[in-house]
Amino acid sequence: MGEEIKVIVFRLGEEEYGIEVDKVQTIERMMPITRVPKTYAFVKGVINLRGVVIPVINLRGRFGLEEIEATDQTRVIIVAVNDMQVGFIVDSASDVIDLNTDSIDNPPEVVGGIKAKYLRGVAKVGEERLLVMLNLSEVLNKSEIIQLEGLEE
Repeated sequence: MGEEIKVIVFRLGEEEYGIEVDKVQTIERMMPITRVPKTYAFVKGVINLRGVVIPVINLRGRFGLEEIEATDQTRVIIVAVNDMQVGFIVDSASDVIDLNTDSIDNPPEVVGGIKAKYLRGVAKVGEERLLVMLNLSEVLNKSEIIQLEGLEE
């Protein structure tokens, strides 16, 4: 029998994604981002959140989706990845749900153009709803994490 986990649900385009609540530190409205030169295109820059400098990446750009202008619904989800804080720009963050780990299947090779390595799996929520679960440790690879750690200093 799988365990129950709490998951934050967010959207990128038409797809719904999930991140375990225990990996999320806060969800913020879009705020001014200071661009940092010579970083990956999907790294939008850094923000100063309550005195802490946090690198911010656009998940649309990271996943090769078309980037769009920020709206009133746009959110920055601050997560802990490998002992560092990173902000993910998402189209919207809608709710928190309880999910049984048994309902998470292995990811197909590609979901909406996103490579399977970024995904922990696909969760079935109810009869009609699918939730793409992110594998945070793969969303950023080691060299990208090293570069982002340099931005925090």
